[in-house]
Amino acid sequence: MDGHAPPPYPWGMALVGAIAIDNGSVLVLITLVVLPIAAIAFARSGPAWRGIGKGPLAIEQELPPSRLTAPPPVSRAVQEAEARQMVEAKSYRRRLRGEAPLDVEAELERALATGGAEPAVGTARHDELRAEIRQLVVARNERLLRQGKEPLDVEAEIERELADLIGSA
Repeated sequence: MDGHAPPPYPWGMALVGAIAIDNGSVLVLITLVVLPIAAIAFARSGPAWRGIGKGPLAIEQELPPSRLTAPPPVSRAVQEAEARQMVEAKSYRRRLRGEAPLDVEAELERALATGGAEPAVGTARHDELRAEIRQLVVARNERLLRQGKEPLDVEAEIERELADLIGSA
């Protein structure tokens, strides 16, 4: 023998030196490989998360969008039939409670004579509604102030809420 021992590995130590990396480098390498894959998976999972709890068997379903147009007018005959049913039901409940029944025809005439119109500006019911809306707007302003936001104009907000309730925007 010429005094040289055969190498312990068939590929030599140059390859082993190139592969030898420490644990920190392995963690960085795995992170760099897995991070883009995880980001793509996360970005594509949005519709799946929004679908959880939805469907035909869900308890809470999304409400249909509000209509921007006024509902179609109801014929006078339909109004009279529905008003008669409501007055008769009210009279029936009064009889069950032991109170005097209503005169259905008189109540029906009174209900149809007003036409279900909204109360006039000066009536007590309108003032009560305005006072209740004012309380809500003041409470909303207090909440906005606590959040550091600009408060609403109380009178303008009351008029806007009334217009939304009455339907005459």
